[in-house]
Amino acid sequence: MKDLQQYFTEKSGHAILGTADAAGKVDMAIYSKPFFLGTEGEIALIMANRLSYANITKNPHAAYMFIEQGTGYHGKRLYLTKVREEKDAALIQKLMDEKGYHFTKEEDASAMTLVHFRVESIIPLVGHTVATGA
Repeated sequence: MKDLQQYFTEKSGHAILGTADAAGKVDMAIYSKPFFLGTEGEIALIMANRLSYANITKNPHAAYMFIEQGTGYHGKRLYLTKVREEKDAALIQKLMDEKGYHFTKEEDASAMTLVHFRVESIIPLVGHTVATGA
């Protein structure tokens, strides 16, 4: 995971979080880079009380796609499982301040949830093949 943390420290780009509700209806949303809070094999995301968060409360699985800035198709796909969450406004504000992130006018740290995910697998943005049973 130290390699993953270093990767996100060094690379710029954009991220998309994919979630699905209990019935499998999919949603995608733009997200910031993940936070690394010292628990091996985990990342954390700050989530507003919107569709992605509602989905993750009903279905703990998510996919996080990071597309590196620049030419070509470079980046990573992380397959995640929610392990816990916390509503610690002071910690959330501290994390936002450290990264220079800002809330929208309608939101503040007290409306956010810090969601911790176990990283199940990491694969490249493109070019990865999956073995089948055939």
